[in-house]
Amino acid sequence: MKKKVTYILLSVAVCLLIGFLSSFATQSSVNDWYLSLNKPDFNPPNAIFAPVWAILYVLMGVSAGIVWSKGFHHIWVKTALYHFGFQLLFNALWSIVFFGLKNPLGALFVILVLLTLIILTIKWFRVVSKVAAFLLVPYLLWICFATLLNYKIWELN
Repeated sequence: MKKKVTYILLSVAVCLLIGFLSSFATQSSVNDWYLSLNKPDFNPPNAIFAPVWAILYVLMGVSAGIVWSKGFHHIWVKTALYHFGFQLLFNALWSIVFFGLKNPLGALFVILVLLTLIILTIKWFRVVSKVAAFLLVPYLLWICFATLLNYKIWELN
């Protein structure tokens, strides 16, 4: 049990670190460029994003920690965690492309890849742990919403 908690805590820390580092790209333009964009009516208030992402990163970390605790020597665990790692990289890349490069169209392509990688990650996590897969569902739903939002921002601008 102690080993599992350690894996979960390390995974949560990594996910929060990635989120923190991604926020540098976001902060570079969220208070000027992003405010000037036309946004759809369903765009949430800016204050919603940080708490939602914090919760999602914790859920992602717990999920990855559960899978990791099953033993990295297992091929299914390795495959699941590789998918998780790639989707986490694309998660960070989206912030860099959308906010850092101020490129909603490029970010739309990135988020579509991210969406695909999340689905594959859930598929592989389900092989290892149904609980771990279930913990990624809110993340998947948020990214579906973010994809629609990204598309509408691109379309309106």
